[in-house]
Amino acid sequence: MRPSAKTRILDAAVRVTERDGITALTLQSAAEEAGVTKPGLMYHFPTRQALVVAIQEHLTARWEALLADRLGKPLEEATDQEKVAAYVQVGTHLTASRAELAFMVEHDPEVEAVWNDLLERRVPTPTSADPHDIDLLLARMAADGLWMLQSTTGITLAPAVRKALVARITALTEGAAHSD
Repeated sequence: MRPSAKTRILDAAVRVTERDGITALTLQSAAEEAGVTKPGLMYHFPTRQALVVAIQEHLTARWEALLADRLGKPLEEATDQEKVAAYVQVGTHLTASRAELAFMVEHDPEVEAVWNDLLERRVPTPTSADPHDIDLLLARMAADGLWMLQSTTGITLAPAVRKALVARITALTEGAAHSD
């Protein structure tokens, strides 16, 4: 199936950001990369802000799909423990692209809201200091830390070290099994 014009534009905008950085992303640079006219791009994304928010939604959709697949059941039927376990399994096996990192740290309330919405639905932040809830938060934070290490540094953990680390992070979610 041929990708839609919107998807082609979003993929092109991600490539521009990946190659040249987020500051180089303009409506014109995205249009040129996508092989469309600027008015053609503006039909779908009338402003740079609309394009940036749509890119974050596009990038976040990948995580959403991976998390849904890993969870293996409707989100509404999952416990917090199952949600965090799925997040840990996905997050500890991915690395981020330069573009994903750029959009993650973009200090724009609309852009941040897209990722924060995913996190609140998929890995809710605990509201109690219950030790089980704290273990889930620690697992989430450790998975984020490993993801960031893998994505931003040249540090490569020895396979046995990485495997043991992922097992310890995962164990935090297993020990947290209780009624949510």
